[in-house]
Amino acid sequence: MVDLETRSDSLEPVSPALVGLAVVGTTVFFAILLFVPAGRLDWILGWIYVGLFIINMIINWVCLQLWNPELIAARMRFSKGTKTWDKVWAALFAPLIIAIYIVAGLEFRDGASRLTEMAWPFGLVLFVLGSALLMWSMVVNPFFEKTVRIQTDRGHRVIDSGPYAYLRHPGYVGFMAWVLSTPLLLASAWALIPALLSVIGIAIRTALEDRTLRAELPGYTDYTKRVRFRLIPGIW
Repeated sequence: MVDLETRSDSLEPVSPALVGLAVVGTTVFFAILLFVPAGRLDWILGWIYVGLFIINMIINWVCLQLWNPELIAARMRFSKGTKTWDKVWAALFAPLIIAIYIVAGLEFRDGASRLTEMAWPFGLVLFVLGSALLMWSMVVNPFFEKTVRIQTDRGHRVIDSGPYAYLRHPGYVGFMAWVLSTPLLLASAWALIPALLSVIGIAIRTALEDRTLRAELPGYTDYTKRVRFRLIPGIW
């Protein structure tokens, strides 16, 4: 759990209605990315994926509401100070994520080179584990904003509890697992290509963020001596 006494200055809470609107909007967006390229609505795996997506967002919101409600407000706003390189990265990364869904939809329409549906259980395991690790990282880290910046306005400090006691960027590990699970859950072989490119992009962002934190966040360099690995224990 988060130590409430060391939390940064609180932000204005977000209304449940606004959160609900964000959930609905995000779900509709990803459903469009899937079903418009598919050209049909009788895609069972597509609907199951949408259902998993909704359940995950609801669970994520409930956990944050219970243990780190400030982060909901922080992630729903655009704050000043985002690094220029991160804006460039986001502009290049977004098309890769979008391509995963479009390619999967097109592959379903054409029926070519689809993965066997036996890959689905492996995708579900990746999805659940990745989502759980990402959620755990967000629950313990009040500074888990959408963009990379030094949050001096929020008392930015090093977080070394929870999964951060083992990896410096556990949230990215969870996100990578979630990304890789998508082609498996949608039984799309071709979608693995943008998914793997997305994972490479996340790894690049991790390195750039780590360099920024070393240079600008007090105490982070000492933290890297205690927790040596960014993403993979014993390797990197």
